[in-house]
Amino acid sequence: MGQNFDVETTLLIAHKAPSRPCIKFPLGHAPVHVRPYLELIRLEKPTGTILMFWPFAWGLTMAAFKTGLPLERYGFDLAKCFIGAFLLRSSACTINDIFDREMDAGVERTKGRPLASGRMSVLGATVYLLVQYILGILFFFVTVHNLAFWVALFQLLPLFSIYPLLKRVTHWPQAWLGFAMNFGFITGWVSVTGSLNTAVLSVAMAGCWCWTMLYDTIYACQDIKDDVKMGVRSTAILWGSWIKPLLVLCGIGFVAMLSAAGYFNDQGLSYFIVSVGGTIAHLVWQFMIVDLSVPASCWENFNRNGQLGWIVWGGLFVDYLVAGDLFPVYRALF
Repeated sequence: MGQNFDVETTLLIAHKAPSRPCIKFPLGHAPVHVRPYLELIRLEKPTGTILMFWPFAWGLTMAAFKTGLPLERYGFDLAKCFIGAFLLRSSACTINDIFDREMDAGVERTKGRPLASGRMSVLGATVYLLVQYILGILFFFVTVHNLAFWVALFQLLPLFSIYPLLKRVTHWPQAWLGFAMNFGFITGWVSVTGSLNTAVLSVAMAGCWCWTMLYDTIYACQDIKDDVKMGVRSTAILWGSWIKPLLVLCGIGFVAMLSAAGYFNDQGLSYFIVSVGGTIAHLVWQFMIVDLSVPASCWENFNRNGQLGWIVWGGLFVDYLVAGDLFPVYRALF
């Protein structure tokens, strides 16, 4: 009897005890009044920055392979690419939430965002955005030059400023995002070569565009019901029952353009085995396990595309090392 009483008492106390909200890292380490600013740039959700970073890294590595860029400079430039991607993603999230604050308030997944929930003022977010733009302009001015600077500036300012508006007038905002997310490929390439290679850049950008169409359409599947209610448009809504076949088509386009980019850039065997072959395997796995009707599955699959970037970069990096005779045994065999 006493044992049962203790168990019941414990359960009653646990039931009445106020539950503490789960605060994702690193938000819990920041002062309460700072957290909305960190949430606004999605600091606790790094996948967006990772997806922004990979085109930078791929373009840089392809150019390094082509030009024989010294490894020391390559490592330094790769770090700059990550910082640039972080600044771009942060400002993109901020301007997106400024425009979408009223729509976000009507969507279950986004109603807790700082602007949608009223925890931050529009004026505060606008000043914050201007600071981010200034930091971004200064960063790219110092780290990249001539044509690469203007390409980076184009991605920072107009590309992501236009994207939020498209959700109101077209079901194809993902198509615009496909260009906005991946312009870093051109910046990475031009920062090393100082010039444009039409063949390589056009097919690489087309492939990256297909990739973004794939992962952002899956991302949009999380909110279809709420988006329809709030008047938000997306390819996830437009494609309807055709969504799975069209996503597969995007995946095929991504792989085909990766292959073409490798061909035009004279990539080696490592690229075609690891980058192209690995991407095929990863996409097949994604399509087999994703459930587009389950928001949690869509979110997990979206995150997996950030992991996919490692596969593409891995083959490119091995090719770059082999071309620089850092793997002489491998080069002799293949």
